[in-house]
Amino acid sequence: MKKLLATLALSACCIAPMTAQQAELPSRAEILQQMEKVNDWFVRRHPDPTVKSFGKGKYRPSSLWTRAVYYEGLMALYGISPKQQYYDYTYQWCDFHKWTARNGATTRDADDYCCEQIYIDMYRLAPESFKLTNTIANCNMYLNTPDNSDWWWIDAIQMGMPVFAKLGKTTGNPAYWDKAHKMYMYTRDTFDGGLWNAKDGLWWRDMDFNPPYQTPQGKQCYWSRGNGWVVAALCRVMDELPASHPYYKQYKKDLLAMLKSLKGRVREDGTWNCSLDDPDDFGGMEVTGTSMFVYGMAWAVRHGYVKADEYMPVIAKAWNAMVTHAVHQDDGMLGFQQGTGKEPKESQPTLYDKIPDFDDFGIGCFLLCGAEVYQLSPGEQGGGSKKLNAQK
Repeated sequence: MKKLLATLALSACCIAPMTAQQAELPSRAEILQQMEKVNDWFVRRHPDPTVKSFGKGKYRPSSLWTRAVYYEGLMALYGISPKQQYYDYTYQWCDFHKWTARNGATTRDADDYCCEQIYIDMYRLAPESFKLTNTIANCNMYLNTPDNSDWWWIDAIQMGMPVFAKLGKTTGNPAYWDKAHKMYMYTRDTFDGGLWNAKDGLWWRDMDFNPPYQTPQGKQCYWSRGNGWVVAALCRVMDELPASHPYYKQYKKDLLAMLKSLKGRVREDGTWNCSLDDPDDFGGMEVTGTSMFVYGMAWAVRHGYVKADEYMPVIAKAWNAMVTHAVHQDDGMLGFQQGTGKEPKESQPTLYDKIPDFDDFGIGCFLLCGAEVYQLSPGEQGGGSKKLNAQK
């Protein structure tokens, strides 16, 4: 039984600021240990990856987006610690779902085909054509239709855009990159006047939150996790494109604008609120958005796109805050996750002891973050490395 008073204190945003020592990254071995601890908690709860996912009172196929995001994180963990059980757990899940998007290869819902990112990753590790057949069919449907308006909410950028980027690199067909770019720019600049606010360097989640919508405190509604999805997507897409590509330059520009904006919105404890501009509107530590922001900052530092002396203290402080205050050191449960929804007020409150309505995607975000932070640590190497982005 966890201490109730500690839980209430943490959820009320009164976590003490980190000391200078705590704002340094731990060793690679320590980072990996925390990642594996959190992942082990999830696998103990879900030993059979083929069992349907349960959330919000309903069973759904485990190929849905929440589980796909978990596997994005597991693939990142496998990249630095290539244990056979991680590969087997992923392969069993992919094979059970016949390497096909949820609701079939004709779906146009990015939440359905997010899982195709994992199918492509697994193909790269062991190329067999059946792994890509339905992913190619699904993406070719997009190539053969002129509509670019499918991504009408920013979460879809993360769920869908890396699929096209990965497939373009894997097949050598840049038409997938072209289509993804058209859909991204439509969401960014055209849909309902555009969901990107260049002035603030952040995104409104969908048309429901474009101006004149305001939070109860009269602020812009910038949802932490929604913006986190875009940060993660931009990094994952740029991992697939040549740095000299014109689309790369656009994505890099947008990512850097977001990171600069986010660096100015960090909480005193090193994490971010559910509502980025309104701490009174469901403020407090939230690890899904925080994980993806740190993932993006670490990725940008590793690529030399931002100054390490400016961003490394932010990265280290946030990582240490999550490990210290959100990871349960006894069993690996990850606290302070906002469950599913579309805005700050959903799935509240976020608490240390509360398991969210879907217990998978937040862990995926944390693992993605950890894998990038791991590569910045000057400590020992840990478990090795596999490059998922390399074609075989």
